[in-house]
Amino acid sequence: IPGFGYGKINTAYYLGEANQLPGGGPELATQTVENLLGVQVDYFAQIDFYVFERLIDEIGGVVVNVQAEMKIDPIGQYNTKILQPGEQRLYGPEALAYARARYTEGGDFDRALRQQQVIKAVGRRVFKPAFFPVLLTRAPKIYEDLASGIHTNMTFDEAIQFAWLVKDIDLST
Repeated sequence: IPGFGYGKINTAYYLGEANQLPGGGPELATQTVENLLGVQVDYFAQIDFYVFERLIDEIGGVVVNVQAEMKIDPIGQYNTKILQPGEQRLYGPEALAYARARYTEGGDFDRALRQQQVIKAVGRRVFKPAFFPVLLTRAPKIYEDLASGIHTNMTFDEAIQFAWLVKDIDLST
């Protein structure tokens, strides 16, 4: 982490915010990733948990293939759930808890795979030929409703252009 030594990307974000550095957490996290990978990072997006949950609900949930029985704990009290193996549709709070769950046999590796699984499931749902045009027409209203919890250096038009590019990525796995 430039100016701080070694640490996690989340730590870089925190340090940028806590030390009120120019550009804050996003800038320091971006610099950290650029230094690590040697690749320029042009854009960033940080999405609050509540907005993530609302977005998943807005698209009608996501279908994921749960690999093994696992406990998820959506934010709030008394709502812990046990997921069984197999394909399941998860809505906002459950999808977030599934992606964030830490205590599985594979630890952070499993967590990273689940996060990728949820992102790909969002892509498969959003880019369904029958659903994408409907979503596109609703996008300005959805963005307006959720924008306060989305922090990015992309304009709305750039985000739409990015989404248009992402639709061509193979999301089958």
